[in-house]
Amino acid sequence: MPEFAQHTLSTGWSFKDSEDQSSEAWLSVPTVPSVVQQDLQANGKLKDPFIGLNELSARWVNEKSWTYRNVFQKPAVPTGSSIFLAFDGLDTFANVKLDGQTILESDNMFLAHRVDVTQALEAEGEHTLEIDFDCALLRARELKKQHPEHKWVGFNGDPARLGVRKAQYHWGWDWGPVLMTAGIWKEVRLEVYSAKISDLWTEVELAADHVKAQVSAFAKVEIVGSDASHKATFTLSLHGQEIAKEVATLENTVDKVTFEVENPSLWWPNGYGDQTLYQISVSLEKGEDEIHQVSKKFGIRTAEIVQQPDKHGKSFFFRINGVDIFCGGACWIPADSLLTNIEPERYRKWIELMAVGHQVMIRVWGGGIYEDESFYQACDEVGVMVWQDFMFGCGNYPTWPEILESIEKEATYNVRRLRHHPSIVIWVGNNEDYQVQEQQGLTYNYEDKDPESWLKTDFPARYIYEHLLPNVVKTTSPSTYYHPGSPWGDGKVTTDPTVGDMHQWNVWHGTQEKYQIFDTLGGRFNSEFGMEAFPHMSTIDHFVENEADKYPQSHVLDFHNKADGHERRIATYLVENLRNATDLETYVYLTQVVQAETMMFGYRGWRRQWGDERHCGGALLWQLNDCWPTISWAIVDYFLRPKPAFYAVGRVLKPVAIGVRREHHDWSVSHAQPPKTSKYELWVSSSLQKELVGKVELRFISVQTGLEIRETIVHENVTIVPNGTTDILDGVIDHAVDDPHVLAARVWVDGEIVARDVDWPQPFKYLDLSDRGLEVTRISKTTDEQKLELSARKPVKCLVFEERDNIRVSDSAIDIVPGDDQVVTIKGLKPGDRPLKYKFLGQ
Repeated sequence: MPEFAQHTLSTGWSFKDSEDQSSEAWLSVPTVPSVVQQDLQANGKLKDPFIGLNELSARWVNEKSWTYRNVFQKPAVPTGSSIFLAFDGLDTFANVKLDGQTILESDNMFLAHRVDVTQALEAEGEHTLEIDFDCALLRARELKKQHPEHKWVGFNGDPARLGVRKAQYHWGWDWGPVLMTAGIWKEVRLEVYSAKISDLWTEVELAADHVKAQVSAFAKVEIVGSDASHKATFTLSLHGQEIAKEVATLENTVDKVTFEVENPSLWWPNGYGDQTLYQISVSLEKGEDEIHQVSKKFGIRTAEIVQQPDKHGKSFFFRINGVDIFCGGACWIPADSLLTNIEPERYRKWIELMAVGHQVMIRVWGGGIYEDESFYQACDEVGVMVWQDFMFGCGNYPTWPEILESIEKEATYNVRRLRHHPSIVIWVGNNEDYQVQEQQGLTYNYEDKDPESWLKTDFPARYIYEHLLPNVVKTTSPSTYYHPGSPWGDGKVTTDPTVGDMHQWNVWHGTQEKYQIFDTLGGRFNSEFGMEAFPHMSTIDHFVENEADKYPQSHVLDFHNKADGHERRIATYLVENLRNATDLETYVYLTQVVQAETMMFGYRGWRRQWGDERHCGGALLWQLNDCWPTISWAIVDYFLRPKPAFYAVGRVLKPVAIGVRREHHDWSVSHAQPPKTSKYELWVSSSLQKELVGKVELRFISVQTGLEIRETIVHENVTIVPNGTTDILDGVIDHAVDDPHVLAARVWVDGEIVARDVDWPQPFKYLDLSDRGLEVTRISKTTDEQKLELSARKPVKCLVFEERDNIRVSDSAIDIVPGDDQVVTIKGLKPGDRPLKYKFLGQ
């Protein structure tokens, strides 16, 4: 019996503008997968759309249709085998022809397709595969015209996008360009077989005491012809060692075996334990021959979302293996506008950066894609939990029968594809579609529980989020929790802070509150909030070609910031808090200071609330990453260069973090009159599962002189409660007596400083931060690592090191106070490399 064989069709492709009938129209395609913009660039027909204003001169590509062609040899086909043509992803309106005959039509980018081409390839020799990609932009507009009965409303991009199952951010977003890709965006191959394993999955039941787990393994088998006499051998292994084996004979094309695992090693989020992955393998055999073999890794763990009534309303937090987890993390957009640019290693670096920053959850946002397998593998291995949106974002989606059928196939395919990943702990129906419903006054009666009636309203998408998708998850991945939308809470308004998750945009958007009060604006789980900042100068140098354009309000820089009103909003937060700058390098740095402070104020307060009956269950900032070199809310830019906010968040999310804060005095409301007194509070947050005993110190240090203006407060033998907040003390500052001063807090455990925090008088613009007496001294050096000691005579705010590719700084955006020298480790600097530059506030 012949083995399963596959032949990848990655080379030998050419492409052309579908309307161009000339013989010279065909251009070569370097490799598939690809999208048309990449192939045009490779042929010198398109400038890099990420540079300067080139996106505008690339817009013509968006309104074209494209044809791809491959002439290939028929593979060897053993007796009893068939040939299938497999497409893992076609973007988006694709008509596939084999030797001139249409064999497949697709209108959904998120689906894979397999076509039996055995008869079509009967003739030996060459065959021609041709794929016409119709223009998604124009097709979307046609569909919108055909359905005037639907209310086409939403945020961002052309509302016609709502009728097309294509990554929604391709229509342009408030952080990304309008680049309407088309092409073979995932692998295409020929498969030759008589039988194959078409799916492999597990269902895991973990005993409450964790001493035993039952692992049920399922294999779906596809057999060509009538001979069904196969057997399947399942093997369970851990760290490469086989721990159990079972043989099953085929019944109804699905094989099932059950393994009992004693004392299982559990999968834990980063910082809570090991990321143990078991492997399940299945071998399909006919007689003595192995025909096909498939393996997948999975984790043994439980994942619950705890929603219980309490004094704050109704909780919303994650419990993994019985342990409550404060989900500090970030939201994820696609890492490139041209998706086929993203290598698995790039995904890995993003997720590893999250772990370095003590982040434990990533939210895959609903306007992008169901991510590549390598993304989820990295999350599994690094221990980053995934909040996975379905691909609906910021709109009122239509529900004609054909699109509902397509959506159901899309959802089923992707949940099946991803269900073995232990990192995926929740599936969520959409991003902000319930907010569109509220803002547009669309019909939503939570008490009406009849799905068919929802289809007849002007908000028919409720049928998708509250009927179709939950049914798919229940059927396909029954142990994974489903949540109808983000934000959403039991049918209440999406701004209700007592229930569900919320997107808090009243800093930056909305009422544009002071960032210093961010923590007072949160809810039970804050799944979006953010503040913009410029990327580092090296990234700006990449996309700004002319030196004359390197000033803060240049045309090119404004073009690379897609957020509505960004000029006013950046200016507002800068002028309220910092002294203005006209040179670009300082201006860039000041925007980064604002972003770092904003994120710190939000995370620090929300994490403190975790200790108050889980008042806040988690905080996922908008956003971790960028899809092109740009100015946005990202805390790490397109080139994986962390902004200062990345480090500020990382410090607040450390396993043990100390917080000190004086009460907010709104200087703009009080006409800049200083307060007479200010209350302050000091606390320690811990995510560790064991009680600690530590020493806590609070110092009062003059901003002007660097001298201590009051006696240091020291608390010895402080009991730090596990997985919660320990309030240490509160007090009052008398501004008539004391200079403007910082509150500098430290906590020691086992004789080692484990966390620091510094609270500053606000706003920074009123402070003279010159002449700080900062010293940066190299205290050790090896071939690829050096240590720098940082000291100062007066308090230093936000010391930021230059970000250079392949060089990692252990900490940045650091506050330094006299008498508390800090050490930073720099890895990757080679002998002869120039030292990293740095900036600090008031430099």
